[in-house]
Amino acid sequence: ILSRGSNNPLVKQALFVGRLGEADVLIRFTRTANPAEYSIAGIMAIGTEAPLGTRIQGVPVVAVRPSLVEVLEEYAKGTENLDMLIFGNGAESEIEEYAELVRVARHSGISVVRFSGVSELGQGGKLVLDAVEMETIMRRSAVATDVGRISSFVSGKRVLVTGGAGSIGRILVKRSLELGAEAVLVADISEFGIFQLDQLIDEEDHARLTSRIIDVTDRRQMTRVVSEFKPSIIFHAAALKHVPLLEENWEAAIQTNIFGTLACAEVAAKCGVPQFLLISSDKAVDPSSVLGITKRAAEQIVSSLHEMQAAGQGGRRPGTKFIAVRFGNVFGSTGSVATIFQAQIEAGGPVTITDRRMTRYFMTVAEAVDLVIMSAADAEQRPGKDDYAIYMLDMGKPVPILEVAETMIRMAGKSPYTDIPIRFTGIRPGEKLHETLQGENEEIVTLDIAKIFGLRTDVVEWPRIQAALTSLQAAIRDQDKAAALAVLAELYQAEKPVAGARLEALPKIVGQTR
Repeated sequence: ILSRGSNNPLVKQALFVGRLGEADVLIRFTRTANPAEYSIAGIMAIGTEAPLGTRIQGVPVVAVRPSLVEVLEEYAKGTENLDMLIFGNGAESEIEEYAELVRVARHSGISVVRFSGVSELGQGGKLVLDAVEMETIMRRSAVATDVGRISSFVSGKRVLVTGGAGSIGRILVKRSLELGAEAVLVADISEFGIFQLDQLIDEEDHARLTSRIIDVTDRRQMTRVVSEFKPSIIFHAAALKHVPLLEENWEAAIQTNIFGTLACAEVAAKCGVPQFLLISSDKAVDPSSVLGITKRAAEQIVSSLHEMQAAGQGGRRPGTKFIAVRFGNVFGSTGSVATIFQAQIEAGGPVTITDRRMTRYFMTVAEAVDLVIMSAADAEQRPGKDDYAIYMLDMGKPVPILEVAETMIRMAGKSPYTDIPIRFTGIRPGEKLHETLQGENEEIVTLDIAKIFGLRTDVVEWPRIQAALTSLQAAIRDQDKAAALAVLAELYQAEKPVAGARLEALPKIVGQTR
């Protein structure tokens, strides 16, 4: 069935793995597309409604469970005409053989993609096929994005992304352009990162993109950039994030993660930016590292500023709305375990894991970014009496790091422990065995948005934060790490409900702590 016609040698031959309804849609679309790009040659059915030999528009069912893997292996080694394996939407959660099918295909040089469904068909006859990423291999299905809602929020806005050349920042930039932002400005200290970002942006979007090489702790430069660009929202993604590295470079962590957040938030308030959104981390919950305690302090700054915006007339908050979005690890980000494991596997091993018991939450960058934008859209619509300073993303169940490593090794066509050794190195300074997204003093509130929660949490009053920041500057000046961490620990312990925060106090924060 995989014979390639002489008149269409460029058409990619594919097997489809999924349900017959989706197969029917996909076959119809590929046959009417002009020019033709794909041809569905056979169906590997995951349901029980069709026996072998059943035909959908003339395309046969060539495999049924439990023989999917065996049949794919036969096709992979018996012909060079198979180019693609296309999974139906949600197949990763329906069949146990999913990871093994991906491994067999990739080991044989067959591309693996996922059909997103009718609603995801693009304009101009282009079929949208998503790359199969690690989150689907680990049985974690991405939530369907409400594209209409995030498009309505971003379209026509001027968007500023600090750390816009980083792993999350660059996807925020790209997504904002795709959703119709009037203009996007990147503020990042990495010249090479900005250069790389420029290569990722479609040519037609370059006119709407501006980049500035800038340190987010430089309040003067940030004020100039923000006042000139006049953004509707600032996505503050700039941060230092590597746990062991920041244990030694604690001053840099405090300067960037705390004082950088403070500077950008103050500039947003001073320049009248409608929204400021901090990208936070699960490391901020019950922090055990320099990274965690600095991200917690950044959350506290944003939460305190949020609470100081007391409800104005009509129940809405005047001035800048400050929020934070908290989530865990993202696959494919710079320095993430997936990228580290991939490099180690390509080098022949060993794959290094600190502890066989360690677990982490995972999400793709694309899904996290859409949910971050959705959080901002939700916050924009909420009145002051019923809003949230912190949003939390639902990341499913934590995944064992060892399982990630073993799966990636098998996907590369190798055997764990024999072809690629796995070595356990011991927990590094600041690391936890298990992360959590919710603290003991925090209440999760279910929203009407899939995969997003609001958090009710205790908030430190602004005068207490100001005093801590002053002490923190003194500790940095004296190069006293113990004193700095003591200040941050005391600030973390000081969380308590805010009572009587006054709106008129907000303008006084600008410039007082630097």
